[in-house]
Amino acid sequence: MKIYTRTGDMGSTGLFGGPRVAKDDDRIEAYGTVDELNAALGIARSAGVPDDIDQQLAMFQSELFSMGAELASTDPDKHGLRLIGEAHIARLEAIIDRHEETLTPLKNFILPAGSLAASQIHLARAICRRAERRVVTLVRRHEVSVSEPLMIYLNRLGDLLFVMSRVVNSRQGVAEVLWVKPETQG
Repeated sequence: MKIYTRTGDMGSTGLFGGPRVAKDDDRIEAYGTVDELNAALGIARSAGVPDDIDQQLAMFQSELFSMGAELASTDPDKHGLRLIGEAHIARLEAIIDRHEETLTPLKNFILPAGSLAASQIHLARAICRRAERRVVTLVRRHEVSVSEPLMIYLNRLGDLLFVMSRVVNSRQGVAEVLWVKPETQG
């Protein structure tokens, strides 16, 4: 089987078990951004994160792949693609709680910076928030049935990635970069 099919050469793509749509369709934007997030997590993993965080990021990558399948289908129930559930959300929350126990509480806003690995996780967090916005757009504009756990998962993953970036900086002995409010011009 060849990687190229030529079926998308004129700007359309096929949905899982469904019709062809334009490559800039809101559904394609949603699962394409989830795919971009998945790739960003792969880059973060290659930037030298601690082993436990690497294992967690690998798990999230698999779950995001499953999420992409749900988003790529016009009938995820028919195809058994509602794969993200309450247990996944509970696990994300437990990981957040464990990591937060190791951190000093924030008293200031911080900039997305620090070590290379932490900065890559910050970038993944920003992409995660965009993926979340794309899914909301898909639901709001098209009344597409996206599972509630999928939407919650993306929100919680964005929270976790923020915490993880702080953990990586802390473990690597890199200070967080505090936001400094600019002086107002008179």
